Amino acid sequence: MSRALPVSDRHNLGHVYAWLFLGFICYALPWSVFAADGTTLIRIQGSNTIGAKLGPALVSGLYESQGFANVRIEKGAENEQRVLAEDKLGRTLQVNVAAHGSGTGFVALQDGSADLAASSRPIKDAEATTLQPLGDMRGASAEQVIAIDGLAIIVHPGNPVGALTTEQLAAVFAGEIKDWSALGGNPGAIQLYARDDKSGTFDTFKELVLAAHGKSLGSAKRFESSDQLSDGVSQDPGGIGFIGLPYVRQSKPLAIADGQSQPMLPSATLIATEDYPLSRRLFLYNPPGTTNEWVQSLVQFAHSPAGQAIVAKTGFIPQTVQAVKVEASAQMPADYRKLADEAQRLSVNFRFQEGSAELDNKAQRDIDRLLDYLKANDKLRQKVVLVGFGDAKSDPQRAALLSKLRAMAVRRDLSKGGVIFREITGLGEQMPVAANSAEDGRLKNRRVEVWVY
Repeated sequence: MSRALPVSDRHNLGHVYAWLFLGFICYALPWSVFAADGTTLIRIQGSNTIGAKLGPALVSGLYESQGFANVRIEKGAENEQRVLAEDKLGRTLQVNVAAHGSGTGFVALQDGSADLAASSRPIKDAEATTLQPLGDMRGASAEQVIAIDGLAIIVHPGNPVGALTTEQLAAVFAGEIKDWSALGGNPGAIQLYARDDKSGTFDTFKELVLAAHGKSLGSAKRFESSDQLSDGVSQDPGGIGFIGLPYVRQSKPLAIADGQSQPMLPSATLIATEDYPLSRRLFLYNPPGTTNEWVQSLVQFAHSPAGQAIVAKTGFIPQTVQAVKVEASAQMPADYRKLADEAQRLSVNFRFQEGSAELDNKAQRDIDRLLDYLKANDKLRQKVVLVGFGDAKSDPQRAALLSKLRAMAVRRDLSKGGVIFREITGLGEQMPVAANSAEDGRLKNRRVEVWVY
């Protein structure tokens, strides 16, 4: 016959079960769930481009991947949101997303009011220096490229102008070209729409367009909200503005040319390869060595196939590798035209750290993505062609040699994954995608394309 345990033993056994259960929960969930306030997991500050939609969507996806319930987004103050969910114990968990501009994210990392900085531009030298006590903010463990975006130049849907050069754009936004008739449009005053000074979108436009041509912004209507700017342009026959790709809405995007490049619309493929003149990377920056396991989990989720699917769903360009058929044209070099006829180009370009033959942080992750694609599609042996390009040199033969050396650098890393190449070539300064008159353009031209048979 069974005998009941003494009260003291039952009390002790209850403690044992409680500790075992707590241990299980602590193992299953990141430690930071048990933060001092019991609810706030991550504080994200920075870019409106990321914070308005993409950031909350990625957090929601992470919650769902953990099996949490009642996932929802609540509005707070202007351009601030809370992403909420309930864990398996019924506790409410929270991630705060404040989207007041890229620069505010780095300030928040410095003063400790944020765990992640969302930025639609690379960290600036001064910001990296200020944050040096936290570690190397440009290192692979701190700088995370989570998506690609393109700055769309938008006008009223009825505007007949279809394409502009970056030089014309700079003159327009500096207030030097004031009437649409000077650009081949209908007579009428040009009205400028621009993001605010805290915006990474404005920083990118300023760097790629205004500063590149020695200009500064003229008199413009300024907006913190991307949606409001786009809606304003779509209702103004004289309006022109710049915006992240998901925010084109009812406006009309223009084709853009830079230097000797052909005019390009902000298409998904041209933005994914970063060939489109106004393409840009979207970043999360976390202090290297962070002990917040939710920060680490969100970064890993953003890079995962599930995270990149959310990137695509929110209107940005994912870093998923895809094969694209390129139409051959008479302007292409003969070897390149043959590739276009016979093979397909992959939606990834490899670029390099400034002043270095080493792959940059995005390229290092793209190596793994590319290897996964090649293995899944049986393309490891004699199917891959690498084509290197570079900026213009005084000696075209030197430019061709340097471009092939870049392709060889990519070959080195892919070979470790078992790739046996069909061909590796360098086309030097041919087929530029940006102007060679500025360092940013030269960096974009120094690239390696991947083609598959």
